[in-house]
Amino acid sequence: MDTLDLARWQFAITTVYHFFFVPVTISLVAITAGLQTAWYRTGKDKYLRLTKFYGKLFLINIAMGVVTGLVQEFQFGMNWSDYSRFVGDVFGAPLALEGLLAFFLESTFIGLWIFGWDRLPKRIHLACIWMVVLGTQLSAYFILAANSWMQNPVGFRYNADRGRAELTDIWAVLTNKVVLVTYPHTIFAAFMVGGAFVAGVAIWHLVRRPGVDTGAFRTALRLGAVIVIAAGAGVALSGDQQGKVMTEVQPMKMAAAEALYESEKPASFSIFTVGTLDGSREIYSVKVPYLLSFLATGHFEGEVQGINPLQHAYEQLYGPGSYKPNIPLTYWTFRLMIGVGMASAGLAVLLLWATRRGRAPNRLLVWLALPLPLLPLFANVFGWVFTETGRQPWLVFGLLPTSAGVSPGTTSSEVLTSLIGFTVLYGVLAVVESKLMFRTIRGGLAGTSPEPEPDGPDNADKPLSFAY
Repeated sequence: MDTLDLARWQFAITTVYHFFFVPVTISLVAITAGLQTAWYRTGKDKYLRLTKFYGKLFLINIAMGVVTGLVQEFQFGMNWSDYSRFVGDVFGAPLALEGLLAFFLESTFIGLWIFGWDRLPKRIHLACIWMVVLGTQLSAYFILAANSWMQNPVGFRYNADRGRAELTDIWAVLTNKVVLVTYPHTIFAAFMVGGAFVAGVAIWHLVRRPGVDTGAFRTALRLGAVIVIAAGAGVALSGDQQGKVMTEVQPMKMAAAEALYESEKPASFSIFTVGTLDGSREIYSVKVPYLLSFLATGHFEGEVQGINPLQHAYEQLYGPGSYKPNIPLTYWTFRLMIGVGMASAGLAVLLLWATRRGRAPNRLLVWLALPLPLLPLFANVFGWVFTETGRQPWLVFGLLPTSAGVSPGTTSSEVLTSLIGFTVLYGVLAVVESKLMFRTIRGGLAGTSPEPEPDGPDNADKPLSFAY
């Protein structure tokens, strides 16, 4: 492989690995804050113990997320210096806001929350964790605003003398139509991950340790299932709006997502399509009539442009070359995103129904629910792979090809060396993360003992021993 291919592989590996931690952090901190709020308002011991239990897991996850996220900064200078030079003036504003406002907000109030259990008034301590929630939301928004500019560049002018984009309107960047639909879709998807994680951990305890903190973990299980279902509905609604905006600003991505080679009016949604190896035409397809027109345009009779006419139009606009993404990858990641996400919501519904009226989860249900924490996480990853690969061959759509963004002085051997180094390092970090998480999960709630009553005396109101 040449330098460009290796650089793309390295960025893909490090970014996907880092993103494993992102949705868990975004959602788990909010769920932890909700549990602490329930304790503050009701005084029930189970909510306090669940707060500290899932709070520990959140802290482990965010620590690993920060470590792996730092590598992303190195990537831009190591392998993508021309890309950094081109977008730096535009990206500087939202990423500075993320670093100086959101990240410092998170880090400051995380410290106050960890060490303030027996030092701050309850109301102030509760406010600290909600400030962390606010920080994570702001951080997500600013980063998504930068990414959305790559999908739909706005609020800039092109300086031909310097060969770069220069920011002219930060408000246009922060209110880009792409980020306005991407942000809620991403947040809802993250809550599917967090809810599934909370429910999955609770199931493990209910089955492996029957009679120990049953009331608390039953509450956690049902809370997690409700979050997955509600967030799944939000994902579907926001995804519908995102599809319409994507069709408007990146019609080739929508055409590739459907393996739609020729324009159709009305257009059918492809459930299964087989195309030629060169990606030029369809061989066999199973379709739902009219559905793609509605998803893409909001009208059952709307026209959706196909891959081949778009390729011809782009050649006229941008010059000779292929403007098609990897169609099989785009097509199947789009379906895996939807299918795996729907499967996780379905399992959550099954869990909620099976544990109604005090019923305990049986072992068959446990085996079905074992993949629950992973399903929405993989759906998130498939969604981002689709988003980024479907934009190809552009780094910045319509402005900067991916081949023009790689560092000119970097050799393939240098990229290969760093790729191997990062892969080994991330393998070690995966072992560390897994051991910390599993050890904390196995440890259970603070002061665990068989519960004579669901709402026993509060014997866990002490600082997080994990943090000291």
